[in-house]
Amino acid sequence: MCVPKPLAFPTNLKIDHVTFAGPELAPLQQTFAELGLATDYGGPHSNGITHMALLGFRDGSYIELISSLVAGQKDQAFWGEHIVGNGGPCAWAVEVEDVAVEAARVANLGIPVDGPAYYHRRRPDGKLVEWDLAFLDDKGAGAVLPFIIKDITPRRRRVRPSASVLDGPLTGLSRVVVGVRDLEAAVALFQRAYGWDTPAIIDQVDYGARLAHFEDTPVVLATPAAGQGWLAERLARFGDSPCAYLIGADDFAAAYDQFGLSRADRWFNRPVAWFDPSKLNGFTLGITGV
Repeated sequence: MCVPKPLAFPTNLKIDHVTFAGPELAPLQQTFAELGLATDYGGPHSNGITHMALLGFRDGSYIELISSLVAGQKDQAFWGEHIVGNGGPCAWAVEVEDVAVEAARVANLGIPVDGPAYYHRRRPDGKLVEWDLAFLDDKGAGAVLPFIIKDITPRRRRVRPSASVLDGPLTGLSRVVVGVRDLEAAVALFQRAYGWDTPAIIDQVDYGARLAHFEDTPVVLATPAAGQGWLAERLARFGDSPCAYLIGADDFAAAYDQFGLSRADRWFNRPVAWFDPSKLNGFTLGITGV
């Protein structure tokens, strides 16, 4: 029997990886390569339906590009709607010391949990990558609360820094922006799960959203400004789920110039700039200072 450990509030989270979905993997990889973010093919998943490529960063975090092995094939267990609908950002994950223990702790809070469960993928070089997962809450796998992961095989089998970003200013994933319809309910969910304080809230007019950020965490919640606009349309189509990812840069100005970014903002006292959304099917991927 798995007995959850007492939780020392607040809980600190570090992004393990985020997932970006599309109907075909090769065009998705080409899109990222054209942004200067060339990825590495990672192989098929054990579900027999999806395969992936990844952009690994220096800090060990990574962006996972995911699609179906057969165009139009939908994985009912994970991000099928995002894949066939070219939905882009769809999930995020954090690594935990023990998936079963953390799953039990969250379940004891009355939050739905699915797992733990075993998964794997076969790399192009034939090596097997194995891990345990569990999914928290009932909004979808990593849609609002992160799904939790722990490697069985050495982590270096799952991710290594990609050559395209190894020697540049990008350090790793810094923020996940989760689109939600009910900001108050989402804030309460994170506070319940992790014991976090009341977030800072700002209206980001240029982004078309009200944002809530829990200090010293990687989580930003976004809800549509005035209940309309691009984010409202996205939520109506895909439901509550990530709508943007921010990559940390130890030299923000250098990253801004290197990747030809635009529309610089400040979010919660940090600079933010964006890759051209027209090259990402309208999705928002950006960088932020660390």
